[in-house]
Amino acid sequence: MQKAYLKLDLANPQNGQYMLAVFHLVPESGDLLSTATEVAAESSTGSNMEVGTATDFSHSLDALVYKVDEQKNLVWIAYPWRLFDRGGNIQNILTYVVGNVFGMKEAKALKLLDVWFPPEMLEKYDGPACNIDNLREYLNVYDRPILGTIIKPKAGLTASQYAKACYDFWSGDGDFVKNDEPQADQDFCPYEQMVKSVKQAMDKAVEETGHKKIHSFNISAADFDTMIKRAELIKNTFEPGSYAFLVDGITAGWTAVQTIRRRYPDVFLHFHRAMHGAFTREENPIGFTNLVLAKFARLAGASGIHVGTSGVGKMAGSPDEDLIASRALLKFKSEGYFFSQEWGKISRVDEDSARIKTEDEVKKSTPILSGGLNPTKLKAIIDIMGTVDFITTMGAGVHAHPDGTKAGAMAVLQACEAYQKKIDINEYAQDHKELARAIEFFGAPKKPTENNQV
Repeated sequence: MQKAYLKLDLANPQNGQYMLAVFHLVPESGDLLSTATEVAAESSTGSNMEVGTATDFSHSLDALVYKVDEQKNLVWIAYPWRLFDRGGNIQNILTYVVGNVFGMKEAKALKLLDVWFPPEMLEKYDGPACNIDNLREYLNVYDRPILGTIIKPKAGLTASQYAKACYDFWSGDGDFVKNDEPQADQDFCPYEQMVKSVKQAMDKAVEETGHKKIHSFNISAADFDTMIKRAELIKNTFEPGSYAFLVDGITAGWTAVQTIRRRYPDVFLHFHRAMHGAFTREENPIGFTNLVLAKFARLAGASGIHVGTSGVGKMAGSPDEDLIASRALLKFKSEGYFFSQEWGKISRVDEDSARIKTEDEVKKSTPILSGGLNPTKLKAIIDIMGTVDFITTMGAGVHAHPDGTKAGAMAVLQACEAYQKKIDINEYAQDHKELARAIEFFGAPKKPTENNQV
C-alpha cells in the first residue's frame, strides 16, 4: 500500500482544490484499499513504489483515495487539479486519470463512473462557444428537435451522388445533414469536390423550400494542417451558420477537438464518439461511462456529442444511461451517478452569488441521437428524453424509405408534426402518404418503456 496516497479523513473534498472521481475497481489480487492507492499514485505523481526524488511540494499534488465501498468495489479519488496543464487541456487530464492505470496488472476491472469539476477548475476550460440555440436561430426552428440525417451508404458514393442525397433530404424539408464518421478524402469522393457539390445542393434546396439548411462536415484528418485546410475550404464556401465541423473526438483525439474549438469558436463543433464503445459499454470492465465522456466533451467545448438512443434505436445503452449523459450536456445543474455537477465558474455559497447567471456559466452542449431511428420512433425518443432540445440524425430511417430519401425526410417531418399536434401517428398518416408508407415499411410504433425528463 502507498500510504501517501490514502486520506480517508480528507476534510471537505469539494473545497475547490480537487477534481473528484469515482472508480469501480476490482483488484487482480490483494485488497481494494491497497490497489486503490496504487491507482491514485499511478494516475498522479507516483510510481509502483516510493521514490527518493519526491519532495514535500510534489506530495501536495498526490491524488488521494478519500473513500471506499468494499461491498460495491467503489473507490473515490481526489485529484489536485493544479496537476493538470493550466492551458485547459483535456488530453492532459485523461492522460493522468485514465492513462497508464488501465494497463495496470493490479486491476482486474477499473472503470471511471463519474467525475466532478469544481468551479475554480471550470474557469480554465473553454466549454461550448455555440450550441443548439445557435442552430435554432439560424434555421428558425423552435419547439421541436432539429431533424437530421446521415448520408448512407457511409462510404462509396461519389461527390455528386452524395450531394444528390443531401438535396433529396433537404428538399423534403429536413434541417441537418452530416457526413458519417469515416467520410474523408477518398479517391471516389474527393473532399474539395464533395464540399462544392454539397454547396450547390444546399443552395438549390434553400431556394426551393425557402428554409435554411445546415451540413456538418467531417474535418478529421491525419494532421492538423489538413484539418485546418478543410475547415478553411468550408468556411470560404458556405455562409456562416450553414455548416458545422465534425471531429471524431476519440479517434482523432481531444487535442483535435480543442484545436477546432479555439480556432473556430463561432462554428458548431460536432463531436462524433466513434470507438467510444471500447470504453463506455456497460459490460466492459475497463474504461469510462457515457456520462464521463459527455462531461469531458462539454468541458472541452463540444457544441454537441452523440449520446445514443436511450434503448429505442440500435445502439447499446439503457434509457437511464443515455439520459444521464444528456442531462450533463444540457443542464446547468445535473445529477450524475455520484456527484451533483453545477457548470458555474463561481462557487454558489450565498444568495448574492447564486443570482449570478450567464456570465460565469459553462454553456450547455447538445445531445445528438442516432443509430437505428426512423419516423415511427420519433415520438418514443422525444417522450423518453422529455425535451425537444436535441438533434436526431436518422440514416437508414430516412434513406431506406420505399419512396426514397425525399419521402423519408417528409415522413420524419410529418411524424414530428403529429407529435406537435398531439395526434396519433397512425391517424396522422391517413392524410400523409409518406408517413403512411414509413409506418408500413418500418412497422407500427411501439410505446416507450420510459418517460423521463432530461
